[in-house]
Amino acid sequence: MLTNNLHISGMANRILLSTMLLFGSAPLLAADHQHSHAPDFSDPAVFADVPDGWSSKPVKHIDKYPDADLVVSLGQQSYPLFSDLIPEYARENNLKIVVKQGTCGITSGRLLKKKVDVGAFCCPPGKSDRLPGLKFYSLGISPIALIVNTKNPLNNVSSGQAREIFEGQISRWSEIGSDNKQLIKPVGRLHCKKRPGHWRSMLASGDNFSPRLFEVGVIPDMISQVSRSASSIGWETSLMVDYHQKKGDVKVLKIDGHSPTDIDYVLSGEYPLYRSYTLTAWEKKSKTNHEAVKLIHFLQQHVEKVHKEINFIPVSRLKDAGWVFIGEELVGEPGKNTIANK
Repeated sequence: MLTNNLHISGMANRILLSTMLLFGSAPLLAADHQHSHAPDFSDPAVFADVPDGWSSKPVKHIDKYPDADLVVSLGQQSYPLFSDLIPEYARENNLKIVVKQGTCGITSGRLLKKKVDVGAFCCPPGKSDRLPGLKFYSLGISPIALIVNTKNPLNNVSSGQAREIFEGQISRWSEIGSDNKQLIKPVGRLHCKKRPGHWRSMLASGDNFSPRLFEVGVIPDMISQVSRSASSIGWETSLMVDYHQKKGDVKVLKIDGHSPTDIDYVLSGEYPLYRSYTLTAWEKKSKTNHEAVKLIHFLQQHVEKVHKEINFIPVSRLKDAGWVFIGEELVGEPGKNTIANK
């Protein structure tokens, strides 16, 4: 078990953002955070292509939920956070809210089909997620921890060593000062390959990973796989390590001498791995949209209240530390141009 629990608006903002992208108002990344690195955020001014007439189509729930006031699509990361909270909110507000479990990809598909009112992403949206008429509301970020077996004596790796381990350039623990002479067994969950941020802040593409990478599809398998093997290394947020602790005990490594629980360091933008959480609602004015936005603001406030318990950094702290927002969406780290320009 993990021992440490982990404004810009309107047309003026888009002009400012385009200027930043064109002239490069700040260096892309600093020090060891460089390399084969994907952008951390997509350009909120660039939308997905949709068929003619798509924008005028209304949101229509599937026939199974004809009397639902709202249908919400959550992912592997957000479902444990909100699956009990949303029904409680619904009862208190006399609403019928259907909560569906899925992934970022499943949520994106449901939004494209206009079957849900609120969607959740555990990664920054990619271009294909930015549907016309869809607005993004950030919940905050959560540092991603590198995790190893509890028997591993190592306590720290550099950002460069982490990349080389997962690339396969470092193949034995003894190459980075450990007494463990075993082959390193990297474990990866290569979700959301087309979305910016998350593991792509370490290696830009799944093609960059070692051929020996053991891939898992779901979070519980990541925890159990690392906990069973003394030579394995993987990654996950503190929240999910705690939530799935029954799957096995793992140990968190420091990166560049900093723990993912070092929130001030994470706020500086120098910690290399984190998830960015967002919720979506349609912009079209209606009673349904009004209720969707009310729910999102309630969930944002909940995260503000419990963020220390789940090693989460809420919107208020990000804004205070200079992270870049457009409207209610997080789009950049402090002092860095980390937005995709295509």
